[in-house]
Amino acid sequence: MIIYGLQKLSLLDYPGKTACTVFTGGCNFRCPYCHNASLVVGLDEVEPVDYDEFFAFLNKRKNILDGVCITGGEPLLQPDIEDFIRKIKQLGYSVKLDTNGSFPDKLKHLVDENLIDYVAMDIKNSPEKYSLTAGVSELDFSKINSSVEFLLSNAVDYEFRTTVVKELHSKEDFVLIGEWIKGAKRYFIQSFIDSGDILGGTFSAYGKSELEEIEGLMQNFVKDTQIRGV
Repeated sequence: MIIYGLQKLSLLDYPGKTACTVFTGGCNFRCPYCHNASLVVGLDEVEPVDYDEFFAFLNKRKNILDGVCITGGEPLLQPDIEDFIRKIKQLGYSVKLDTNGSFPDKLKHLVDENLIDYVAMDIKNSPEKYSLTAGVSELDFSKINSSVEFLLSNAVDYEFRTTVVKELHSKEDFVLIGEWIKGAKRYFIQSFIDSGDILGGTFSAYGKSELEEIEGLMQNFVKDTQIRGV
């Protein structure tokens, strides 16, 4: 397991928890607006975090941190992700997993093993525009849908979230997303931010009033819909 980044303290990444955030490398998607491009295609230029030093850090922070957020890239690409999470759990931490939902069997297994306490799954777009937004021409949407259905079963605490990009998302798309995930526990609308490390293209964000309009639209389908980061 190679750790490509560590944010030692976050009050936002894990709802209700004081956490650190671990970044894994590599992703099977190529979302053009991705703000972590270096973790997707530029790993040779990223200095890994020492594995043993990371766990030494967790040992020292037991009375300060509640949880560990594992993000990417796509963490479920890592062949030893289960052992990594199990070691974190043995230290008494709650674990939040960020995922694009393309590995439903791995997700279900980790939840069944009581290794995941919270899942944040990205909803890239409406089903018809999923492949375009994910930047993958031959995307197996059935796997995405399987992960959605699993989370909707409430087997684990979770959220769905969408990073909203003006050039890729229309208000009509959110009606389709709402119909798809209707009754979900919670849904977050995240405004696109150009981090300076995006994969490609020129993109822009909707204004606050437009995001609030989308928020109101989605609340017809998911009562707990909120705008995050604006």
